Amino acid sequence: MTKYDNNFTDQLRERLSIVDVISRRVPLVKKGQNYWGCCPFHNEKTPSFSVSEDKGFYHCFGCGKHGDIISFTMESEHVDFKTAIAELADMAGLKLPEYKPKSPEQIESEETYITITTAAAKIYAEKLFAPEGAHALSYIRGRGFSDEMIKKYGIGYAPKNNIIANKFVNTKQDKLIATGLVRRGEYGMYDFFRDKLMFPIFNARGQIVAFSGRSLDGSEPKYINTTDTEMFHKRQTLFGFNFARESIHRANRAIIVEGQIDAIQMQCNGFGETVAPLGTALTEDHIAILCKANRNIIFCFDGDGAGQKAAARACGIILPFLRDNSDVRFAFVTGGKDPDEILRKSGRADMEKIINSAVPLVDFLWQITNKNYVINTPSGRVQAEKFLKSQIDKITDRLLKSEYENEYNSRKFNEWHKWKKSPETPHIEVPEIDNIIKKNLIYIVNKYPEIAERYGDFISKFNLDLDSSVQSDCDFDLKTAEKYIISLKIQKYIESLEQQKRDLTLRGLSGENDVSQEIRRIDNEINKMREKFDLLV
Repeated sequence: MTKYDNNFTDQLRERLSIVDVISRRVPLVKKGQNYWGCCPFHNEKTPSFSVSEDKGFYHCFGCGKHGDIISFTMESEHVDFKTAIAELADMAGLKLPEYKPKSPEQIESEETYITITTAAAKIYAEKLFAPEGAHALSYIRGRGFSDEMIKKYGIGYAPKNNIIANKFVNTKQDKLIATGLVRRGEYGMYDFFRDKLMFPIFNARGQIVAFSGRSLDGSEPKYINTTDTEMFHKRQTLFGFNFARESIHRANRAIIVEGQIDAIQMQCNGFGETVAPLGTALTEDHIAILCKANRNIIFCFDGDGAGQKAAARACGIILPFLRDNSDVRFAFVTGGKDPDEILRKSGRADMEKIINSAVPLVDFLWQITNKNYVINTPSGRVQAEKFLKSQIDKITDRLLKSEYENEYNSRKFNEWHKWKKSPETPHIEVPEIDNIIKKNLIYIVNKYPEIAERYGDFISKFNLDLDSSVQSDCDFDLKTAEKYIISLKIQKYIESLEQQKRDLTLRGLSGENDVSQEIRRIDNEINKMREKFDLLV
């Protein structure tokens, strides 16, 4: 029988839900924590065939059949192991590798890998409480970590010297390099992690397969992770998942946050079902792993622009995984804070409020659409409808997809197309150049000379006293400052267009030549400018 590397078969089991695989042939109904149906391997009228999505196994209490997605595919479709693996790989969207049976050398190599990473974690943990790790220990305690939390998560310190390269001097260099802990340089082996606060990364079985190191001197990047190895792939690993599995089962949901410190603080403050990606954007593999454990997921991201983009991306990724038993929501931590800061300064109750206020996916996708497209114009609505359709088409459950289509058709009718007796005209406040605006302009010009150069012609019209020293009430960053200038420029242009329209109207009333065509042109230009303004604010 053809054998495949355990890494690949494990990847299939992590990527595919056993419920999805079996429900293609057997109608299943959820009762309690498991799914039940009539056994496909013997005739029965009363369902005795149990499927556990969390554990990845099925068991028939009638005939005793028991197994996982591979054995089910082999027995239900009467195919050999190789054919079953090929079919499951296709279903998972994975390329079928041409693996050979594992050799004793490969097995030894994997065992050596885990032995080295486990020993390295112990060394780092000891160094954290040694004199050379005092600054790292002070930092992590300052972030609200107790010694109990530090020990539970194996947090340690990688000193500035080559401690790992020196400790494993008698280990074969290739085996040591394979773990990603050391590299070979011009003058010999050197440690990859130096002067870093160290977080061990565990696989789903609780084995240490990699590390994440945080800088302590303010240098960027803030975090560096072990590069991908044979035993570790960032895109397929969720930080804290080994600790969260049981909590996800009990809480009947998973929470995804942005960083490992956030994940640890959440787990230690009553949200044990929390995990985080490892310094990389959320991937389909991450979602597949979580959906195997539970299809109820809350994404909890920072409320800034980056967090909103990450949430929008997560929304697009999870759509193919939705089922009728999925409850996917989006929560945001606002005010420049993150879950770690909320928990340390405000406590669990405030974090609970944020989680409980999470927006359902159906509403969040609708918000994204209305935010990114100008739905008060025909062309904008067409673009918005195309976007919505492209997202809904990702849903693979046919009936659920139909429900989403019906829901959005209703919303489009009531919110986009419904006739209103009194059409609403967007009202834009065009402020005078008063003292506040002058103060803001002087502040921007003095702080960002590049903006002054770029918009000099426009800014010069206001006769500003640029030598005066002022402090704006708004602490503009570069991007916000430029948006402020552009919005002011658009407002003043609209103001001038409206004055032109008033002058033309008066000329038309006094009997001058027909001015209707010119007024229509100005109206079109005003509408275009208002659309641009709406996109800015």
